[in-house]
Amino acid sequence: MASNLLKIHLQTFRSTNPSTPFPVAKILFQSLSFPTEQHHQHQYHVSFFPQQLPSKRKISPPPLQSSLSSSTPPTSREDAILQAKTCLSTTLEKPLNNPKLTGKLKKQKQPKFRVEIPVIDDSPASLSQLAFDVFGDIPIKRKGSPVKILILWPNPTLTEAAIKTFELHSTNHVEHMDISSITNESNRILNSSDVAIFLAPETSQLAVMKTVTETLYPKPIVIFNPKWAFEDESSFGGLSGFVGSFEVIYSFMGLEVRGVLSKRKGVVFKCVRDGVLSGEKWTVLVEEEGEMKVVSRFKARPAIGEVENVLYNLMAINSPITKSAKFLRGLVSNVTGKK
Repeated sequence: MASNLLKIHLQTFRSTNPSTPFPVAKILFQSLSFPTEQHHQHQYHVSFFPQQLPSKRKISPPPLQSSLSSSTPPTSREDAILQAKTCLSTTLEKPLNNPKLTGKLKKQKQPKFRVEIPVIDDSPASLSQLAFDVFGDIPIKRKGSPVKILILWPNPTLTEAAIKTFELHSTNHVEHMDISSITNESNRILNSSDVAIFLAPETSQLAVMKTVTETLYPKPIVIFNPKWAFEDESSFGGLSGFVGSFEVIYSFMGLEVRGVLSKRKGVVFKCVRDGVLSGEKWTVLVEEEGEMKVVSRFKARPAIGEVENVLYNLMAINSPITKSAKFLRGLVSNVTGKK
């Protein structure tokens, strides 16, 4: 039936500033329209959109600190990875150089962080390459021995793909383990690591993740690209508190609000700078004349209803009715620096 067809609209925004490092410096979004029942004057729904961004041209990244801005979302896959890598390295440096975490002289708060680069392509080759791009040469500064990283994967297939990818580049400071294969005999590998990464974990593995986290205390733990949505976490029962104890240091989500006569695209974004966790807010940016401008900030992570209200009020000037708001989860897949 025609009413069930998805309509895909692709729009790009070109920079007119010749000094801009990329020919296209604005964020590219994919918009899908599908029928919804109209119960109120305005409503919202969450949607997830697959689209793979090819990235074959090697781009030399700028210096880490100069590339990171707490209010500027990425404009390319490389930029997103660089921002996330910078957040992680600077945030992990403090606990990894803290002798109290090693000596366990007294009860310390375990460093627990969360990073979200919401790519849609979750194939083994894509995820293992993403892991290598972030952790293969992550510049964590620590006195003494190099930092040993343990990546815990959700299944054997992803684990094997990651091992092959990292072996191609002779990376020996990163170990890989299938979280479903962890036993009492795995403690040696767990204890030999300085920081553990749960990469693309699933909700069915939350109990095991909690056990591993407690076993590794007081070492830093990172959840990277969880398979669940933020809106689902309130339904995790006794494990909701565990998931909520992880501090988000890098995250962004594309969004769109449709009106009768117009529509706006934007981003919900958080990026911690210099490892300072306190006070970093969630920023809502909206496209105006081809540029992303900050329209609101939240102390806590906003639900889509809160974001919808912000954009609804913003659009009311030009459009009396807001039809819907939705998150575009595959933002990295929708960002490009190419024509």
